[in-house]
Amino acid sequence: MPEAIIVRGLAKQFRRFQADRPRTLKEAFIRRFHGVRPIERFWALRDINFSVSSGRMLGVIGANGAGKSTLLRLIGGVGRPDRGSVQVRGRIGALLDLGVGFHPELSGRENVFISGVIAGLTRREVAQRFASIVDFAELQRFIESPLRTYSTGMQMRLAFAVAVHTAPEILLIDEVLAVGDASFQRKCLERIAQFKAEGCAIILVSHDTTLIQQLCDEVVWLCAGRVGAQGDPGMVVGQYLDEMNAETRRRTPTDWPTLQTRMGTELRVNESRFGSLEIEITDVRLLEPTGVPAMELESGDPLRVEIDYVSPQPVQAPIFGVTISREDGLICCDTSTAGVSLIPPTIHGRGRITLYLERLDLEGGQYYVDVGVYEARWAYAYDYHWHVYPLRIRAPGGHYGVLRPPHRWAIGDPPAFEGKVPALKALE
Repeated sequence: MPEAIIVRGLAKQFRRFQADRPRTLKEAFIRRFHGVRPIERFWALRDINFSVSSGRMLGVIGANGAGKSTLLRLIGGVGRPDRGSVQVRGRIGALLDLGVGFHPELSGRENVFISGVIAGLTRREVAQRFASIVDFAELQRFIESPLRTYSTGMQMRLAFAVAVHTAPEILLIDEVLAVGDASFQRKCLERIAQFKAEGCAIILVSHDTTLIQQLCDEVVWLCAGRVGAQGDPGMVVGQYLDEMNAETRRRTPTDWPTLQTRMGTELRVNESRFGSLEIEITDVRLLEPTGVPAMELESGDPLRVEIDYVSPQPVQAPIFGVTISREDGLICCDTSTAGVSLIPPTIHGRGRITLYLERLDLEGGQYYVDVGVYEARWAYAYDYHWHVYPLRIRAPGGHYGVLRPPHRWAIGDPPAFEGKVPALKALE
């Protein structure tokens, strides 16, 4: 595929001023121009090199202040690099600051037209796509109301809907995928996947490393404006999380594993994390069959639980376990690798183990997926994460309890079991 974005030797420098510098020419003159000059210059980006082909997605990760947003703005044409070059081939669509340009006194309809024209569409093109934009944002009842009456989430949904209807050939996304509820987030992810399948080149900046690893073909880790690592998503994300965790340990040596999961939840020792940490669980992903993060499922849907771990020293025959419990603590499912020949007799270094649940027949409600790795005789836990991976199950009403097995009602004579009776008899 042709390269849609080419970045070579990119560098950007900014100036830092005193906090009380003069804000007007008059003030500067009165103070005899003291404090007008910058106190220092610093490089926000230095020697950045990568390319993105059509139909590919590049993830950019890094701590706050690493230069991620600056990089996207330079690619989008906002500002000029001090060194190096940026080449883009195709129409750019940017999901950077959603809602910028919205006017609170104008209606949702009027803001759609204004935002669409600012994004490069003609008024006729906006009119042709208007119904689809409103339907995507799920704001049919409110589209004629003033924007000031919208909640923040409604404004973000409307802005996102406009942005994804500009038919871009290059899409720049900066931390905007948390708009709306779980259902709307899934819709956003599906639309982005559709863009990618249609040949759009995408750069995604996010702190959600689960999302980065699942969606992106390649990842760049920015560290203080430079490339800390670049390449396979799993490898780069693993290096980034190791460094972030090591930094946390250096800052708080007496309470070192107060670490962040990929879902942004804190792991606190003796609160949500327990164990000797001879083996560490470095990442947990709850996924749908398509690989999309599973924040919410329908009852009966399948679930994939991926567990990444690291064992600095050889450990004999550990046991991995997964428990699904209800919000009130009731255990609904508990399974482990005990007695399963899948686990090698000794593990050492990095690895991954996956649990496939073909159906999750649970009643609707809030659940937690707890994961752990244990000593071979269950003597103690190496690492156990409790109530940090939430999962919501949707189900229609009319049923109570915990288990919601596949079932049906019938009137009259008992219906045939459609060939399932022999299988049941075979188990007797």
